[in-house]
Amino acid sequence: MSALPVSLNISEDESSVVLRAVGWASVALGVTALSLYIGRELRARYKFKRRTPSDFYSHAGDEFPTEYGMGI
Repeated sequence: MSALPVSLNISEDESSVVLRAVGWASVALGVTALSLYIGRELRARYKFKRRTPSDFYSHAGDEFPTEYGMGI
Protein backbone atom coordinates (compact mmCIF):
# COMPACT_ATOMS: atom_id res chain seq x y z
CA MET A 1 0.00 0.00 0.00
CA SER A 2 1.24 3.44 -0.80
CA ALA A 3 0.88 6.41 1.49
CA LEU A 4 -0.44 8.69 -1.25
CA PRO A 5 -3.82 8.14 -2.89
CA VAL A 6 -3.69 7.43 -6.60
CA SER A 7 -6.61 9.71 -7.40
CA LEU A 8 -8.66 12.18 -5.45
CA ASN A 9 -12.40 11.77 -5.54
CA ILE A 10 -13.19 15.38 -6.43
CA SER A 11 -15.81 16.14 -9.03
CA GLU A 12 -15.19 18.68 -11.78
CA ASP A 13 -17.65 21.11 -10.18
CA GLU A 14 -15.75 21.12 -6.89
CA SER A 15 -12.37 21.47 -8.57
CA SER A 16 -13.57 24.40 -10.69
CA VAL A 17 -14.89 26.12 -7.56
CA VAL A 18 -11.53 25.65 -5.85
CA LEU A 19 -9.61 26.92 -8.87
CA ARG A 20 -11.95 29.90 -9.19
CA ALA A 21 -11.43 30.78 -5.51
CA VAL A 22 -7.65 30.50 -5.85
CA GLY A 23 -7.78 32.65 -8.98
CA TRP A 24 -9.80 35.41 -7.33
CA ALA A 25 -7.55 35.33 -4.26
CA SER A 26 -4.46 35.78 -6.44
CA VAL A 27 -6.13 38.64 -8.32
CA ALA A 28 -7.01 40.33 -5.03
CA LEU A 29 -3.46 39.91 -3.76
CA GLY A 30 -2.05 41.36 -6.97
CA VAL A 31 -4.36 44.38 -6.84
CA THR A 32 -3.42 44.98 -3.20
CA ALA A 33 0.31 44.81 -3.95
CA LEU A 34 -0.04 47.12 -6.94
CA SER A 35 -2.06 49.68 -4.99
CA LEU A 36 0.46 49.68 -2.13
CA TYR A 37 3.31 50.26 -4.59
CA ILE A 38 1.48 53.07 -6.41
CA GLY A 39 0.49 54.70 -3.11
CA ARG A 40 4.09 54.65 -1.90
CA GLU A 41 5.32 56.22 -5.15
CA LEU A 42 2.68 58.94 -5.06
CA ARG A 43 3.52 59.78 -1.44
CA ALA A 44 7.24 59.93 -2.19
CA ARG A 45 6.62 62.31 -5.10
CA TYR A 46 4.32 64.46 -2.95
CA LYS A 47 6.94 64.73 -0.21
CA PHE A 48 9.70 65.43 -2.75
CA LYS A 49 7.81 68.37 -4.26
CA ARG A 50 7.28 69.95 -0.82
CA ARG A 51 10.87 69.98 0.41
CA THR A 52 12.05 72.77 2.69
CA PRO A 53 15.39 74.53 2.33
CA SER A 54 16.77 72.58 5.29
CA ASP A 55 16.09 69.31 3.42
CA PHE A 56 18.90 70.14 1.03
CA TYR A 57 21.56 69.87 3.76
CA SER A 58 23.32 66.54 4.16
CA HIS A 59 22.05 65.54 7.61
CA ALA A 60 18.62 67.15 7.57
CA GLY A 61 16.10 64.95 9.31
CA ASP A 62 18.56 62.68 11.12
CA GLU A 63 16.88 61.01 14.09
CA PHE A 64 19.96 60.39 16.20
CA PRO A 65 21.56 63.25 18.17
CA THR A 66 24.78 64.43 16.55
CA GLU A 67 27.52 66.04 18.61
CA TYR A 68 29.79 68.49 16.82
CA GLY A 69 31.69 69.62 19.91
CA MET A 70 35.35 69.10 20.69
CA GLY A 71 36.35 65.71 22.06
CA ILE A 72 37.86 65.19 25.50
